[in-house]
Amino acid sequence: MTKEEIIEMARKCGWDSPASNMAPFYNFAKLVAEKEREECAKLCDGWSHANGDDCAEAIRARGQE
Repeated sequence: MTKEEIIEMARKCGWDSPASNMAPFYNFAKLVAEKEREECAKLCDGWSHANGDDCAEAIRARGQE
């Protein structure tokens, strides 16, 4: 889930604050996305086959975009 997807979901739920008041929400969205990526990467870390490490690295790299 990306920060943009989280923000879009919040808007669908009625979050319609002026842009100047959105900074805390953007930070929250970033933290949620980071947490989700890390949980997914941890699942890959546990894979016993060779692609597990590659999968985990790819997931973690999404946060560096």
